[in-house]
Amino acid sequence: MIDEQPIPQGLYLPASRYADLIYTSGMTPRIKGELQHVGQIKIDTPMELYRPAVELAISNALVAAEGLVRDNEYTFKVLQLNVFINAEKGFASHAALADFASEKIADKYGPQSIGSRAAIGVASLPGDAPVEITLTAAVSKK
Repeated sequence: MIDEQPIPQGLYLPASRYADLIYTSGMTPRIKGELQHVGQIKIDTPMELYRPAVELAISNALVAAEGLVRDNEYTFKVLQLNVFINAEKGFASHAALADFASEKIADKYGPQSIGSRAAIGVASLPGDAPVEITLTAAVSKK
């Protein structure tokens, strides 16, 4: 997993906080601002080939959220996860692709750390990214 704050690609913050809630901006599979994976998700390509792109995007979202957690707190629950998928027409395995992000969260925070989720197919994403992820996380005192 990366540990540097994601570099915004426009006029916004990687994440913002209100009270005990943290909201991330849309995170694509970038390292130091550079897109690492591009192109539409294809129907006939094995899903495992897209795992690295999804895992990098969710890692960016988690790093952005964790950057707003104070010393006496911890992130304990992802309340809402949105996985936007740049998929070719006819693609129908959105939930399976989004599971890669859910698995990454569960590995880091435990299986009870995942709340609601949406897997949404779209016609395109910024920079022709294959996936973009946003999340809302709750924080609690230690």
